Amino acid sequence: MEIIDSITAYLTRSGRLPGPFSVAFLAAGEYNANYLVEDQRGRRFVLRLNHGSQLGLADQIGYEYTVLKAVEPSGVTPRAHWFDPAPEGLPGGVLLMDHLPGRPLDYRTDLSRAARIFARIHALAPAQGLIRQADPVAAIAGESCALLTRFPDHPMPELRDRLLAYREAVLDLGRRHGTDFAAEPPVMANTEVNSGNFILGDGGDFLVDWEKAVVSARYQDLGHFLVPTTTLWKTDVTLSPSEKRSFLAAYREELTALGADAPDLERLTTLTGVLERTIVLRALAWCHMAYYEYTRTARAIANPATLATIRRFLENAPCFVG
Repeated sequence: MEIIDSITAYLTRSGRLPGPFSVAFLAAGEYNANYLVEDQRGRRFVLRLNHGSQLGLADQIGYEYTVLKAVEPSGVTPRAHWFDPAPEGLPGGVLLMDHLPGRPLDYRTDLSRAARIFARIHALAPAQGLIRQADPVAAIAGESCALLTRFPDHPMPELRDRLLAYREAVLDLGRRHGTDFAAEPPVMANTEVNSGNFILGDGGDFLVDWEKAVVSARYQDLGHFLVPTTTLWKTDVTLSPSEKRSFLAAYREELTALGADAPDLERLTTLTGVLERTIVLRALAWCHMAYYEYTRTARAIANPATLATIRRFLENAPCFVG
């Protein structure tokens, strides 16, 4: 209750919303915790409390606010109201945005709805002030290497070496398709598109959690969405090649309906496959790093269910990398 009281006191001092307030814990990821806030007028918001940055940014919450304002015209993302990088009495930056009621995405029934969300976001012109990745494969491979080598005394050195070898294969794959990616128009990519970051409801369908967004190739989102390390993170679903192809066809149709650039289906399938292989590397590298943090450090946010999934993914890493 201490953090709830601190949030209530902060909102009261700020004068940004009409009090009194009700504040309740909503959900937490690895680097942020979200709280449901209802003000005196009955309006409901999400207050996001930041505890770290995957991008290594000094003002992580300010960056996420900038991203949310950039993708707001899509109509499928949360509307952000304000942020405070150094709120008095709270342990991290905060961001206030609209609360969006709904349910998580179901891979078996909602692929077409996800395709529409991606198309509406990717149809937007990239905004200024966002991190840009000229080469998504090289960028993700570099990030993965940093994750794998962060802790020299990691208790799983053999797995680290295997993943570093897989990284070389991914880099080679990226080089073979380098001209293809260079010819692609960049989009604003979320880069963390697991089923729990989709909210589907009667009032609309939305993609939330924009802390790690970059301007990159569309295939980073598409590959991340389809790869088993994403679908198995919170569900027991592995998508078949035909399901993946149907999703990509629906995505292409949505882009065409919006009058946006729409690569042909074969190109979509091939380049999404390259990023699937790349995202596997990043997912397992993060699990390798996070296992150390969970078992040997005092983490700001520690989720037992996440640790269980990390263990499962690391145990099955050979199945993911082939």
